[in-house]
Amino acid sequence: MTAVRQRVGDWLMAGTEQARRHAGPHTQPEPQHQRHHWLRVMCLTGVDYFSTLGYQPGIAILAAGAVSPIATLVLVVVTLCGALPVYRRVAGESPHGEGSIAMLEKHLSWWKGKLLVLVLLGFACTDFLITITLSAADASAHLLENPYAPDALAGHHVAVTLVLLALLGAVFLRGFTEAVGIAVVLVAVYLALSLTVISVSLVRVVTHPSMLGDWHRLLVAEHPNPVALVGVALIIFPKLALGLSGFETGVAVMPLIRGAPGDTEARPAGRIQGARRLLTTAALIMGVLLLSSSLATTVLIPEKLVEPGGPANGRALAYLAHEELGNAFGTAYDLSTVAILWFAGASAMAGLLNLVPRYLPRYGMAPQWARAVRPLALVFTAIGFVVTLVFDASVDKQGGAYATGVLVLITSASVAVTISAHHRGGWRGAAGFGVISAVFVYTTIANIIERPDGLIIGSIFIIVILLVSFLSRAVRSFELRVTGVELDPTATRWVQEAARAGALHLVANEFDTGEAAEYADKASKAHELLHVPPAQHLLFIEVDVPDSSEFESELVVHGRERHGYRILRLTSTSVPNAIAALLLHLRDLTGTRPHVYFEWSEGNPLQNLARFVFFGVGEVASMTREIVREAEPDPENRPFVHVG
Repeated sequence: MTAVRQRVGDWLMAGTEQARRHAGPHTQPEPQHQRHHWLRVMCLTGVDYFSTLGYQPGIAILAAGAVSPIATLVLVVVTLCGALPVYRRVAGESPHGEGSIAMLEKHLSWWKGKLLVLVLLGFACTDFLITITLSAADASAHLLENPYAPDALAGHHVAVTLVLLALLGAVFLRGFTEAVGIAVVLVAVYLALSLTVISVSLVRVVTHPSMLGDWHRLLVAEHPNPVALVGVALIIFPKLALGLSGFETGVAVMPLIRGAPGDTEARPAGRIQGARRLLTTAALIMGVLLLSSSLATTVLIPEKLVEPGGPANGRALAYLAHEELGNAFGTAYDLSTVAILWFAGASAMAGLLNLVPRYLPRYGMAPQWARAVRPLALVFTAIGFVVTLVFDASVDKQGGAYATGVLVLITSASVAVTISAHHRGGWRGAAGFGVISAVFVYTTIANIIERPDGLIIGSIFIIVILLVSFLSRAVRSFELRVTGVELDPTATRWVQEAARAGALHLVANEFDTGEAAEYADKASKAHELLHVPPAQHLLFIEVDVPDSSEFESELVVHGRERHGYRILRLTSTSVPNAIAALLLHLRDLTGTRPHVYFEWSEGNPLQNLARFVFFGVGEVASMTREIVREAEPDPENRPFVHVG
């Protein structure tokens, strides 16, 4: 059994370093990955963006009824005049696929930035996970509503959805390498079939003016005042926010775009231009498809057929494909829809497997296994099962949660761009983006009020992420969190002189006034405790902690002399970790086991522990001893830690 557990553990952790390189629309690919023309990469974005046509028209009819085309027009205007300019700006400021979350992180320092990132990660996880479960639910709806579907599957939409999710998880357990070519084929086929369905449906509407007249009369009867009609469309528009998905994806795929010959990693101008073309083209295509499909489905499909349990629920365009072009064409359309929806779920899973390792391990807020693909795939698949069961595999019930995740990310992007524009050009340059931010803030709040389930799910993810993150941070705080140690010439000379004298004696000092008496008092106590001859030089250690929220840092040691005392000045994210790393480095550099002297800190031990975890200070002596013990298992090779 031990051997079996070892093999299973090795298999699960085999992808520890692969999570960062897991290709997909939401990833940050490694530089060695093949790059493509922006049109091909747009298809990679399209498996997520364009696949929303599978369920968006039906959701629009349910939300807006006869007003659906007008509300969709508002959505398209907001997309082209709001989301598109924002993400074109995001593309220019995060050309390596970091996205808007990283932009906000740069503008907020210390724990404020980290907490904001964790909250946004909660909503991002909501977005991607609901993309997976909603896409699988809609794919099962297309399968089960097909006239050629086996009767034995009738009424088992939850089971079919769970099977699709299990197959998706199995793909990632085996190993998933996304090919741009597959995305190109899927998007090309799906868009061609969708355009055929929409075109034939609109031809029927045009050749049967009575249908259009019936819709217009119903619209006027319900909303006789045109101004009131526009107001109703504005109120309803937040319910259609699913049609805004795909912009964050478009920025995330930027590293896959082939740039210009003169591009550099610092300023890849050609890649940025390609990404902006990608975003603009995708938005224009989606705008046309959303408007035309909304008009066709609203006019041709009775509203009762798109209600839960109806044959057009979650598959309005597929219903028209069968009605207008026959079951053979409708079946082909169903299969193409199922394929692109399933591939959208795979892309979202790839995004999750890259999003979590990108931030949390850097913050020290994820267990070591969170860097591996397979354990994370199992966790996210299990969560997908739970979400599917809770929402009964319903596209309509999950729409609110999906829209909330999408809107929060777009709102955060618009706020990030507004802040960036203000820093660059003052409020004049930021005014336009401020208006866009206000629109998305309104849309997000309206969506949450109308459908609070999205906020509830997002809050659950946020709470779980916060709990896991801070627990992991507490556990990993005892790691040697220093990426490297570098001594300046003065510090190097002092260390070598002390080592040649026979021993390295260091005194940890928390800088107070910097007066001579401060160092004289510490030196006297150290001489007494360590029995060091008064004539021998002591080296004082002083650590500055400018940002304790960071987890890892490089340690640069500067030699400074004050009142005749030699002081090693360090800058780090944590005092105990910095001192422990310095002691081990000096041991390896000189071959001498150094001695360090501390005084006990005042205060409650639990409070000191919390101060250590979150602020990098606290009970430095015991924490330094524990970090040294963790880093050096052999007691005979450990530096000496003295406390008085």
